[in-house]
Amino acid sequence: MPLSKVKKEQIVNDISDLLKVTKMTVVANYKGTPVKNMQTLRKAAKENGTTVKVVKNRLVMQALGKLDQYKAFDASPLEGMLAYAFNDSDEVAAANSLANFAKTNPTLDFVGAITPEGNWLSAEEVKSLAALPSKPQLIASVVALLGTPIRSVISASNNLPSIIAALEANANKA
Repeated sequence: MPLSKVKKEQIVNDISDLLKVTKMTVVANYKGTPVKNMQTLRKAAKENGTTVKVVKNRLVMQALGKLDQYKAFDASPLEGMLAYAFNDSDEVAAANSLANFAKTNPTLDFVGAITPEGNWLSAEEVKSLAALPSKPQLIASVVALLGTPIRSVISASNNLPSIIAALEANANKA
């Protein structure tokens, strides 16, 4: 059953709203992926804040046209059976979700990604992004890295009496 004009307008508005806040929109071809697997993808992606939508490409193009930053966007890569993954808090989370799913479902292929500035990233660039750790993982590693010098100073200060004793013994020899 075809979608009514009102329903299509609602979908275009929903996609526009997602595009306004997303850090990265990842596009993947899902041809040959069973519906049950796509439901699994949606559920798994939701765990890291990613929304996966399967929408007619024409409706996505209309949503892109409604926003100033996407007015000059070349929508020619948006062909075929495409799924769109949106994440408003992490630039690589959407790519990570789709890449993790693609490991067990090889029918899902990256097509590319749309940046918030309206630029197109190739499938290879998206695969590179997907290999990066997520934002929370990066923050945790930076915090751990920053804590290393502090632990070294504390460790050295715990050994301070033995260091002073060694220096005094050396001074007494001289």
